[in-house]
Formats: sequence, C-alpha cells, structure tokens
Amino acid sequence: MGICKMNNKEHMSLVFVGHVDHGKSTVLGRLLADTKSLPEGKLDFVKAKCKRESKVFEYAFLLDALKDEQNQGITIDSARCFFKTRKREYLIIDAPGHIEFLKNMISGAARAEAAVLIIDAQDGVQENSKRHGYMLSMLGIKQVIVCVNKMDLVNYRSDIFEKIKTEYSAFLKRINIQPLEFIPISGLKGDNIAKSSDNLAWFGKRTLLEAIDDVPKEELSVKKPFRMPVQDIYKFTNDGDNRRIIAGRIESGTITCGDKVVFLPSNKVSSIKSIERFNALENDSVSVGYSTGFTFNEQIYVGRGEIMCKVGEKLPSISSQLNVSIFWMSKDPLVLDKEYKLKICTREVSVKVKAINNVLNASDLSREKKEKVDRYEVADCVLECSSPIAFDLFSELQNTARFVLVDNYDISGGGIITGFTNDEQKCIRDTVFLRESKWYRSLIPRKDRAIKYSQVPKLVLITGKTGIDKQIIAQTVEQKLFEQGKKVYFLGIGNLLRGLDSDIDKDQRKEHIRRLSEVAHILIDAGLIVLLSASDLVQEELMLLKTIAFENDLLVVTVGTTNIKNKLIDLKLNSEEDHKYNANKIIELLMSKGIIFNPDIY
Repeated sequence: MGICKMNNKEHMSLVFVGHVDHGKSTVLGRLLADTKSLPEGKLDFVKAKCKRESKVFEYAFLLDALKDEQNQGITIDSARCFFKTRKREYLIIDAPGHIEFLKNMISGAARAEAAVLIIDAQDGVQENSKRHGYMLSMLGIKQVIVCVNKMDLVNYRSDIFEKIKTEYSAFLKRINIQPLEFIPISGLKGDNIAKSSDNLAWFGKRTLLEAIDDVPKEELSVKKPFRMPVQDIYKFTNDGDNRRIIAGRIESGTITCGDKVVFLPSNKVSSIKSIERFNALENDSVSVGYSTGFTFNEQIYVGRGEIMCKVGEKLPSISSQLNVSIFWMSKDPLVLDKEYKLKICTREVSVKVKAINNVLNASDLSREKKEKVDRYEVADCVLECSSPIAFDLFSELQNTARFVLVDNYDISGGGIITGFTNDEQKCIRDTVFLRESKWYRSLIPRKDRAIKYSQVPKLVLITGKTGIDKQIIAQTVEQKLFEQGKKVYFLGIGNLLRGLDSDIDKDQRKEHIRRLSEVAHILIDAGLIVLLSASDLVQEELMLLKTIAFENDLLVVTVGTTNIKNKLIDLKLNSEEDHKYNANKIIELLMSKGIIFNPDIY
C-alpha cells in the first residue's frame, strides 16, 4: 500500500468493518483512488494486471495485501493504509469482514478512534453486521458512520436505504451507539464516496469523505491518570554507560522528570531521573501515545507486565478476581474451571472461568443462563487469575481494561474488565504499598551492592512435604556459596518461631508467613542471597510471600511432590537424590539465571 508522508496535519485512525461481500474493500479502494492516495502508477498497474489475467477490475484489488486474498475473494487479515484530505491525515485499518476472521478485527479495531461500517443494500442487515456493531461497542468505539453500499444494485431506491437505516439504528441504540450518520453509497460506481452523485440527489447530504472529515477528533487522554505497561528492561554496559532503562508505550497521562512513580502489582516505588527517547531531543516530560524509556533515582527491579503509574493520581485496581464481558470466537466453547491464558497490555497470566453469569447473543441481544459460552456469543463472567494483576475498569480507562484469552496458543476470545472483587491479598498489598512509599533507602544503591558482592540479591524458597529434609539442602547451598565468597544466609523458620514469632500461636500460619516474608525482604534489600526452607507450602501462602518479598526477587525450588503449580516452579528436585547433588542443582540454577558469577546482569 502507499504510505503518505506524515506532516503536522491532524491525524485520525479509522477502522472499516462490514459483513463479507458487502463491498467494504471496494469502498476503501475507491476512497484511496479518488483522494489520489495511491502510489503513482498503482491504479494503472492493477488495471493492466486484471486485463492480462482476463479479470474484471475491482477497486478491492488495491487493498489485497496477502497473496491468496484475490483467490479467496475475501479479506483475511487487517490491512493498514493511509490517505489524506485538506483537513487530516488518516490511518485506515481494514478489518476483516468474514466471520472466520473476527478475531483479527479485534486487534485491528483496538486503537481506532472511529469506524465506518458497511451494509449491502441488497442483503440488508445481517447477523454479522450486528456482531460487528457489538464488537465496536465492546472496544469503546462510539463514533460510527454507517454506509449502505451497492445502491446501484437496488436502483438507488431511497425506501430501501430508509428501511436499513431504521432497522440498524434500533439495534445500535440497544448497545449504546448513536451513529454519526447513515450514508447511501456505491463503491463500484463511486457514488457519494468522494463526490456527490445525481443518482442519490434525494439524499442531499454529505459524501462519505466529507462525513469522515467531520468526525470529532477524540482528545488524547493526557489529563487521565498516567499508565505505562512495562514492555522491556534494557541495560547498557559499553563505554561506561550503565543506564538501566524501563521501557514501554504510554497509554494515558503525562509524566515529568522527578515525579514519584509506583509499579503495580509489585508496589515498588521510585522517582524518575531521566526520560530516554530514541533519536529524539531530550525532554523533561512525555505524554500519552509515545513509546519511551525511563531511568530512576532509586534503583528498582521490575519485570515485563507491570504497570508504571504516578503516585498521587488514581491508581489501577489490583485483584485476581475479575468481572468481565467476553466475546468468544473459538470452535471449542468457553467452559468453567478450564485453564486459559489472559493477556492484558504486556502482562500474561493463567486464568480460570469461575462463573458464567449470563450469555448474550450478539445478534439479537437476548440473554440466558448457560454452563458454557459457544462460538460468537458474548458472556458476563467471573475470571480467577493465578496471580493478581493491575488493571483499570473499562468505564474509566479503556486501554488498560481490554484483554484477550488464549487457548492452546490461539487467541480464542476478547473482552473488557467491568468490575472486580477484592481478593485475600488486598490488605497485604495496601500494607506493602505504604511500606515502599515510606521506606528509608540506603545511601548505597542496590546496583552497587550487586557489583561489590558479584551477585544479585534473591530469595530462594525450597519447599516440599513434611518429612523431606529440605533444610540440609538449603544449608549445603549456603555453605558452598559462602566458600565462594558470596553474601548468603540460611533463614530457618524454626529460628523465627522461637524468636520473632514467639508471641503468636503456631496455628497462625498466615501471620508466620507474613513475618517471614518481611524478614526476607530486609535481607534481600541488604544485597544477600537468602535460602529459606518451608514445609507444605500451599499456593495461597506462596502468593503471600511473592506479594511481600516481591515476585521478581523470588525463585521457587520444590523437593518431591507439592501442591504448587508447575508454572510457578523454577526448579524441581528429586527427593531421592543426595542432598549435595540437589544443592549443586540449585547453584547451577543461580548461575544460569545470572544470580551469581555474573554481576553484569545489572
């Protein structure tokens, strides 16, 4: 496709959607041709190619980005192109119309500011037309222009146009979309695309191009709370450059050097030292829409998937219990208690459907109680995440409320978060946030300790069933690392039970774990590798430990069988092996992850 060079004109992104064979690609091809937005000679080239192949030329061929599209006669992937008017420059997202490719439409429409929805004058409103409308509503795209295409095939009859307008307007009203305009057009003939037509003189209103130019420009969410999902962490070591840059795309708000920030759900707090941008002038502030990176005055260690927010603004919610609205697209139904993968922003987490409150048919908006969600149905559900995530409600911030569900490596559904229930970790997270925001930090940066000690501070949890000697493994690792000059400490639960925890009963296990986690957090902050052995640790206790001592500072080692999920385990040890052998396996793990012998990990 031709790409128009962008200048200082106002920009807008539009998505074109429509039922298969309703002429969406033809309309868009005609729009590009009539606005002279194609590369020089492109139109003549396609016409000549059609002539050589004895094909009737169609404007839809201009959009064929994939090799097999013309053979199939349908658009099978989201194509992007540009066109410009005197007022604006447009990014056009051509979303697939065929029902098999609705999942591509979700990703294609996700960042559009407005939509042009195509309906065939002959076929009228189809079930897929209603699904597309509902999908736009779910994605938060409220600015919709509806084009009734192929008016030439119904002799430009105004009564057919009015019938479709009445029927589809009633449907859109039920899903809270007030269309900006209904426009009769013919993509094939060019009627009412970029210029008015005598064939549609009874319409007497604007062309599609004029209507697009009059779509109100959405204001960027500059004034909304700051959100930047962490995409990656970059570290430089050459020529004395020791920056550690946390990078991502800003989804809302504005941030300035010196601002205090918090990363969620870990609750780690720091302040911005510099804003790093590739091949751009230095700046002391940056706003929504930019992909950028940051360095920090207080060194912190976070992972991909956390959300960076500004302290003092409204923060995202954090929970593992989500109320959601899901559009399901897989041939296999969405079912209770099956494990799926949820992807939201840059975060991935395992989830299960704990409840299906109701199922809505997107074409007729009827609701019913069901035990599963079939293909192309919309459902209000409750999801339970394997670990807490940070998110916003769709009614407040859309980009950090959208998600997709993956089943067997396939995107099988998309949805929005509409509510949540506080989980068991809520009070603990609030305490950790207060602790981190008020924490008196050492004058010795964590990075300097790591270089001095030639190790990355880490909590190594060794757990398994009662009766398996985990303590001797931990103590053996401690001894071996100490002999190599490492700063290491074995933290025995028994020592805490008879000391720090002597004022509480032994059956108050949750409080024991909480205090243990806080002690581990202090030792990690001092730059140590902490070896902790614990018996019969269950999933909920592990989550508590991760929340308090920080997930990125923890390695989980199991000995024998446990109740902990495999994906949360870094190393599995055989309880029948000699303790020295198992200790060496842990040391190998620390080496492979750069925890020891590799200070350049920082």
